[in-house]
Amino acid sequence: MTDDRPDSAPPRHSGSLLTGVTALLLLAFVGVVGGAVLVSMPSTGGRPVVYPTFGLPAGTPAATSAAPPRASGPFDGTPAAGFPQGQAGIALPAAKRTGPFTEKQVAAALAKVRTVLVTARLDRGFMTTDDPEPLIRLFARDARAGLRKSFASDTFAAYATRLAPGARLTADQPRVKGRISYRATKDADGIRILAVTTNFVWAYAFRTSSTVPGDGLVVVHDTVVWSMPHPDDVKRGSNGLWIEDANSYTANVDCAAFDKGLLGLGTRSFGGPDGPGPDAVFDPAATLDLPDTC
Repeated sequence: MTDDRPDSAPPRHSGSLLTGVTALLLLAFVGVVGGAVLVSMPSTGGRPVVYPTFGLPAGTPAATSAAPPRASGPFDGTPAAGFPQGQAGIALPAAKRTGPFTEKQVAAALAKVRTVLVTARLDRGFMTTDDPEPLIRLFARDARAGLRKSFASDTFAAYATRLAPGARLTADQPRVKGRISYRATKDADGIRILAVTTNFVWAYAFRTSSTVPGDGLVVVHDTVVWSMPHPDDVKRGSNGLWIEDANSYTANVDCAAFDKGLLGLGTRSFGGPDGPGPDAVFDPAATLDLPDTC
């Protein structure tokens, strides 16, 4: 397993068993990029950056002076209009025996990851309260201390959504598009793990008076590697779900709120050069390697 954590993080392994306090690779930086906020790993160096809106940066000539058509719904006129709604966008691949993991073990791991995704990114109760425990308790016992540290900072934003004070979603379900894959592998100590990789775009509709397409949306694109160690290779406290790696960007976001990892709707008063176009912001296949501008 990659062990790219800050020096202050406790050891991940002890001998050949997972016994460390945390397996979470703590994310050190938050920023926004071309209509997107980037949350990246410490190994990338520097402070990430943010573009808070989908609009062109100030001083950039538009391709046309014609006003965009008025949007009747929050997703109209954006790629998210064609995305599935809510949990329907989280489709699991077929579970098959993989390496030392049985079909039943693979199915259980995939189901756990889906439950975590629904809680972390779609559960409005979780997103609007200060209590992260409903999510944290879904992980292995030894992973929980590290997760609590991430919620005490801003780094949780790489894998979970929390709304800023005063931010209000519409009644519309978030639109979701992405994919899930898995493989059997081993970490540096020879522990067998099932690594599940998720790559999703989450589009949230916030209340706004604007009728310009996309103005009311905050879009998160994350890629997370979750791992489930083989139960024969770890102690009881380490048996369960861990986070191996997590990166994300968030578009059209309020910069001040996202400095705390919280989502709030951005405004057109911000901007910067070299930002990605709207299509890239909504594309799960697009890169997360974006410049910081916030």
